This record gives sequence, structure tokens and C-alpha cells, in this order.
Amino acid sequence: MTGTYLRYVALGDSQTEGMNDGDEVRGYRGWADRLAERLMAVQPQLQYANLAVRGRVAGEVRMEQLPTALSLRPDLVTVLAGLNDLLRPRFDAISAAGHLESMFEALTGAGARVVAFTLPDPALLVPAARGLTRRAHDFNARVREAARRHGVTLVDLSVYPICTDQRLWSADRLHLNTLGHTRLAAAVAHALDLPDSYDLLTNSLDPQRKPSPWRRAGVELRWAVSFAGPWLLRRALGKSSGDGRTAKRPTLAPARRWPEPDPRPGAQRSCERSDT
Repeated sequence: MTGTYLRYVALGDSQTEGMNDGDEVRGYRGWADRLAERLMAVQPQLQYANLAVRGRVAGEVRMEQLPTALSLRPDLVTVLAGLNDLLRPRFDAISAAGHLESMFEALTGAGARVVAFTLPDPALLVPAARGLTRRAHDFNARVREAARRHGVTLVDLSVYPICTDQRLWSADRLHLNTLGHTRLAAAVAHALDLPDSYDLLTNSLDPQRKPSPWRRAGVELRWAVSFAGPWLLRRALGKSSGDGRTAKRPTLAPARRWPEPDPRPGAQRSCERSDT
């Protein structure tokens, strides 16, 4: 372990909030909570805050979450944002990556170790999103350069094939499921050199039989009706799933110890909504 962390603050959107690892009733756990638990096992005095709010674009993360994060004087910060920018019609890679770089500069300047992420290619999860591939590549290249300039630890999700394995994603294809959140937490723990940590993103899942073209078409149609349609409607109305919401852990406190999941079939059904 290359550092001792007493104050961990997570910034971002719904992935860091923890959707869909849990639900609205029990609460959302997510990779950041899972990472905080692993950190607390090494450093019991760890205090953890999660400022992430679903639906936020990079500029909103910077404006709304960065000042609070700096006031908490963290020694470890994770910053995962940009997917909501990528999905907007008027995406600007320079602007989105610039907001991330401003956060990197401010946080590292305050003495924190910062962990950041690139994004998987959305087109590998949603065939209809082929137009987003070039956007993702441009954004990721800029994030890599910004991370290099500021000494930020980068978890490069775009280079791991498993990151676009649909078994790590919820039915909406925008949010990780419990398996995905677990693997991402393990990857960040490995990047931080935590004891007994393994980079699970390097381990592929067992091969699956490819569905027939008719079955794939049916899956795409159900996805479009259940998730893409409602998401597009909210965008047209200027609404977001994050409207009126605030951070789930706005102040530093010991990480919550979550109970082990119920192994019975159907017990882990998640509340899946669009917007990250």
C-alpha cells in the first residue's frame, strides 16, 4: 500500500452514487462504498464522504461537488464523470475533459491522491450508439493527458474488454450491476496497492453462446422501449433523474458496513433507471 488514507471523498454521477447496486428502499452501495469498506479494513480510522449525484455532467460535478470536497481536506479522492456529457447532443470533449482537469489540479494541489477513469465505448454496449465511439476516444485521450500532467492515478476502463461485457451492466446498459460495481471496486483497490487486492478487470467471464439475430433484435427493441424512450423524453423535457437530489453521504463518516446479499433467486432485483 503506497499511502495511508484517513479521509476519502468520492465525486461523480450515478455510477459513484452506486446505482444499480441496491435500490431506493435499501439504499445504493456501489463501487465507491465497496472501496471505502476495503480501505477501512486496512485503516479503521478512515472517514468517507460520497458527494456523487445521478445525472450530473462534468461541469456540475466541478461546480457542486469540488468546493465541498476541498473543504473536507481529503487525502484520497476518486473522480468519475463524463458519461452524461458524452450522451448530450452538444457534447464538447474539450470542455468536459477541461472540467475534469480543473478538478485534478485543485485536488492534487491540496495534497490529495486522485484516482480518475476513462470510459468504455458505449457503442460496444448499445449498437445504436455507434456515433458515440469517436466522442469516447477523444474524451478518453484528453483525460489520459490531464491525468498524466497532474500525477493522477488512472483506471483506464476503455482498455479492458470485460468493461463492455453486458453481464457487468444493468438492463439499462448505463449503470453497472452488483457484479460490475464489485469488479470496479477491486480494480481501484488494486490501483491503490491495497493488500490482497486483485485487478478483476483483467479476468474475463466465461464465454457465452451468442443469441440468434431474432433474439438480439427482440432484446434491442425491449431496451429501446423500456430505457431509451423514457430517457429521450426526459431529455426533451429538460429533466434529469437527479433533479432535486443531493449527495447520499455529504459529510465524512465511517464507511457503512453493508450486509451480505441474499442469495435466493429474485432477492437482488435492482431499481434500474436511466441517467448516470
